[in-house]
Amino acid sequence: MNIIFLGCPGSGKGTQAKMLEAKHNFYHLSTGDLFREEISKKSDLGLKAKSYIDAGKLVPDAVVLDVIKNKIKDIKSDILFDGFPRTIEQAEGLERIMEELLKVIDMVFFFEVNEKEVINRITARRNCPKCGRIYNMITSPPKNDESCDDCNVKLNQRDDDKEEVVKKRMQVYKDQTSPLISYYRMQGIFHIIDASKTVDNVYLQIVNILSKK
Repeated sequence: MNIIFLGCPGSGKGTQAKMLEAKHNFYHLSTGDLFREEISKKSDLGLKAKSYIDAGKLVPDAVVLDVIKNKIKDIKSDILFDGFPRTIEQAEGLERIMEELLKVIDMVFFFEVNEKEVINRITARRNCPKCGRIYNMITSPPKNDESCDDCNVKLNQRDDDKEEVVKKRMQVYKDQTSPLISYYRMQGIFHIIDASKTVDNVYLQIVNILSKK
């Protein structure tokens, strides 16, 4: 079974994806992680992607689809697409790729949450530059203020987690990603998740739907 998590930045998709990866053996595929890996390597693709991400814009579809195809062609397990596709063009491109690989998308989950709550969630995020651990200064702060519990290194705020960039990302999401709701609803595989609930409650919502497949 291959599934997609849709929702605005900060809606909790990544948290739930990690839980399903650990408990249900999905391969968690996050385009954000893929691009961050390329950025850290300072590859041509990474530098190109960074200019878009830092400005709160979407990476061009052709670039994203090439990265996705190269990644999933060798994956044998069920795939969980976290935050991808983001545009109708990407969705159509993903369908073509899946057909080539004799795979299908079985379910799409939309994480519904209040915009103001999302902005508060994202701007409170911090990460450790050494180990990569992510904290939230509101919901899961470090024991020592602004320092990683494991490395004792000062935490950073990613450029794309700063308020002015977050607001741009939200507008980009509305303009380009929202049409996917209608696109997948028409296919009969679309499910709405109340992402304003607790992490455990959101997880139960997802598992209950998966169990009916």
